[in-house]
Amino acid sequence: MARVLLINAGSEAHINPTLGVVQELIRRGEEVVYFTAEQFRDRVEATGADVITYDVGKFLEAFLAGGRNPWARVGGLLRTADIVIPSVLEQTKGERFDYIIHDSMFGCGRLLAQILDLPAINSCTSFAFQQHSFDSLQDHLTRHFPADANERAQQEFQQLVSNVQAKYDVQIGSAYEVFCNPEPLTIVYTSKRFHPDGESFEESYKFVGPSIALRSHGQFDFSHVDTDNLIYISLGTVFNQAVDFYKLCFAAFANTKYTVILSVGEQTEITQLGDIPANFIVRNYIPQLEVLQHAKLFITHGGMNSTSEGLYYGVPLIVLPQSADQPIIARRVAEIGAGIHLNQEGLTARDLREAAERVLEDDSIREVCVEIGGSFRAAGGYRRAVEEIFAYKRSLGMTE
Repeated sequence: MARVLLINAGSEAHINPTLGVVQELIRRGEEVVYFTAEQFRDRVEATGADVITYDVGKFLEAFLAGGRNPWARVGGLLRTADIVIPSVLEQTKGERFDYIIHDSMFGCGRLLAQILDLPAINSCTSFAFQQHSFDSLQDHLTRHFPADANERAQQEFQQLVSNVQAKYDVQIGSAYEVFCNPEPLTIVYTSKRFHPDGESFEESYKFVGPSIALRSHGQFDFSHVDTDNLIYISLGTVFNQAVDFYKLCFAAFANTKYTVILSVGEQTEITQLGDIPANFIVRNYIPQLEVLQHAKLFITHGGMNSTSEGLYYGVPLIVLPQSADQPIIARRVAEIGAGIHLNQEGLTARDLREAAERVLEDDSIREVCVEIGGSFRAAGGYRRAVEEIFAYKRSLGMTE
């Protein structure tokens, strides 16, 4: 039995794919200590892991302190070092670990692996970046900022690198290392078929497909639901306070043949929506995996989790990206023919309804979604992830 330290950020998109992996690691005899935000304690402890936490407020303050410039955002991950590293070291003082698994975008994972002198595995819950693709994206994003602002941000980044290296006795080779945390083994939670240029990645990247582990948040009663023309709508768990958009959905699909299940999130008061059409079911929380097994169309923000879950069950998508990596994911969905990418700005009820009808009537879209879902299942999910972790351990001479 080995002891594992797992370091992860505080968002569902990064947490959920790891839950099945942790559960499977523990089932196979590993002991897991999971470092994350307090709000995820119950969810992670349900896997059997021990949980230690950090101050999310201070973390976000440090991360955002440099501003919106791409160099500042990479530097922001280094600014969090003084929040994350002392917290981990204090809470694990005197404990022994055999290896570390860290999130690809949680900037201190690679640093902690150096400090603790542990073999490390990178957990990548979105699309993975190789050095050249990261550099190209960074160059593209900086073009939206004045040259003098980019120069200042780069200088600040280099100063942060020097400070963190001196304070924690670590090595930081590049912005790519800070942002993507590459390791000898990277677990990527999608298939090569869905990932852009998936075949170009070297063997250290293991595409295991979505880690779909059924979540115990109650069941949905389908006994009185017409699932023949079922549309499911959700903007995820972060940017879901969108009353105007939800009302636009009412206007698009009220009094149609469609049954619409709408998830508005915990922060939206359903009373704010006014009269709800008879063919709509509106809830603050919907058990998404259950509903997707019946849905004929998924209108989504395009987070990696939601997109993967929809495609896993062969559900065509309309993607309205809100932030972060969602525009990239939306473009990929459209590129492979698994759905449509729409911009929310300027969208009308008629636009949305016509897009939905176009997707629902296009057999080729559903065929692509079924194919992608097949590639996800064939990739192996959390069980394959654990097989790759154990193979990596064996390569280092560790026993199972």
